[in-house]
Amino acid sequence: MRVVARAMWPTTESVLLAAGLAPGMRCLDVGCGAGDVSLALARIVGMSGSVAGVDQDEVKVQFAREDADRERLTNVRLRASNVEQLEDDAEYDLVYARFLLTHLRDPAAVLRRMVRATRPGGVLVVEDIDHAGVFSYPHSPALEQFVGLYNRVVRSRGADPEIGPKLPGLFREVGLTETHVSHVQPVYIDGEAKQIHRITLDNIAPALTAAGFATDAELDVLTGALDAFLSRPDTLVSTPRIFQVWARRPLE
Repeated sequence: MRVVARAMWPTTESVLLAAGLAPGMRCLDVGCGAGDVSLALARIVGMSGSVAGVDQDEVKVQFAREDADRERLTNVRLRASNVEQLEDDAEYDLVYARFLLTHLRDPAAVLRRMVRATRPGGVLVVEDIDHAGVFSYPHSPALEQFVGLYNRVVRSRGADPEIGPKLPGLFREVGLTETHVSHVQPVYIDGEAKQIHRITLDNIAPALTAAGFATDAELDVLTGALDAFLSRPDTLVSTPRIFQVWARRPLE
């Protein structure tokens, strides 16, 4: 998650600033994970603003708390809670989620809760993926196999690995209009971010074997092929397509 956070922050910062992020704002980071965006928001809004982060993973939230303590960021509070039970009501100037809705069975329900947490006139910002858009140069059969396995295991849980282009429709479904849409897709030739898919494969391996989608031996072969491809200096690898969507909650 830290590798992803470092790789994604430049484009995340751009969309947040375009949506109006500024000092003094009250912000909510939904599905905050280890808090990388929450802490970045806290630095930007300053002591005249505040940030809340919520995630269901207590271990990740504790990491975020420890990082906030090390940085002496007293304007951020982080709590472990199920995002599907978010009860905040018109409290925030900006509500944000990144790579969250793709993992949910009912993303519209959580999006409605996020709208409710946003004050009238406040802004809701979501970034999420179209995982089918991952590409490499030259073409890598190993990467293609990984993409297929990832998409299969996400769909087996009732979630959507290609939710990105559907976000504007979800925004309309929950009553948000005048939606702004942008699209980014970083590409890497070297560095830690080039390993994002390899790291992800390690993380989803238990789910793949438990579901019967691949054996340990098959994953070992795939891992070796990915490592060989990613280690070459003449290869390019992209992230998924990332859709950035934001809109203001209508004034009531």
